[in-house]
Amino acid sequence: QVQLVESGGGLVQAGGSLRLSCAASGRTFSSYTMGWFRQAPGKERQFVAAHSWSAGTTYYVDSVKGRFTISRDNAKNTVYLQMNSLKPEDTAVYYCAARGPDYGRVRRTSPSEYDYWGQGTQVTVSS
Repeated sequence: QVQLVESGGGLVQAGGSLRLSCAASGRTFSSYTMGWFRQAPGKERQFVAAHSWSAGTTYYVDSVKGRFTISRDNAKNTVYLQMNSLKPEDTAVYYCAARGPDYGRVRRTSPSEYDYWGQGTQVTVSS
């Protein structure tokens, strides 16, 4: 079993930055695919970014490319989402997710592909 705990959300003005953290416990997650999703009120959960351990790659939804960066520190069992140039449309609850162990090289962009979820952290971007 893997437990995920997000932190780092908050209120920020448009153009500002936030860094979200997701601490994993329960198992060594170095072989897991780690993802970030977000869900705005009344909308479906949306893929934001993911890091594939097996492929050694990161990938993003088009709307955040160039602004968000996902990274991970396996020694600390933590994955991060650095968010820059934030826009009001980025406002949502952000969730960390894990799939694994994952030895495939398929891009995991659907919530159904992930096994474990954090409780979410609110990000609000004011205009």
